[in-house]
Amino acid sequence: MRLNPEQAQYHFISGYTSKIAGTEIGLGIEPQITFSACFGGPFMVRHPYDYSQMLKERMLKHKANVWLVNTGWVGGRFGVGKRISIRHTRNLLNAALDGKLDNVKYRKDRLFGFEVPLSCPDVPEDVLEPSNSWGNKDEYWKKYDALAARFVENFKLFADGTAEEVKKAGPVRLKA
Repeated sequence: MRLNPEQAQYHFISGYTSKIAGTEIGLGIEPQITFSACFGGPFMVRHPYDYSQMLKERMLKHKANVWLVNTGWVGGRFGVGKRISIRHTRNLLNAALDGKLDNVKYRKDRLFGFEVPLSCPDVPEDVLEPSNSWGNKDEYWKKYDALAARFVENFKLFADGTAEEVKKAGPVRLKA
């Protein structure tokens, strides 16, 4: 997913990742959502927004694109789906780095608002549109909305001291 500068700031501040069984002691078998500001929260001396401003300045100075790549789950919830293929992750990264995604068509993600390519060399379309690979689309949207809710809740920790345009670059919840 291609991010604009404010979206890059929002996601950098959020520091979303998952803890996976086998990587930390005491985890169950199901991945656990976690956030660590700027992907290194305990080591950040300043407000995370300060670091995100540095990121934005460098993006603009060097005309760099920022990409958010799914290295997590596809094809259904835990126990049904599976971890995304490392081959697909590499193909997405290589296509972004080689400029192969510069001239493809994009769709706007319904909740997070970032741009998602409609095609990528050697990556199945259901990886680019994950709702199509879930057997139950209602379940997909409930899980995706729950993830958006976690982002919204986490970002409250950083709202004070963060510019409005960055706060607005976060996800929107599904309407009930």
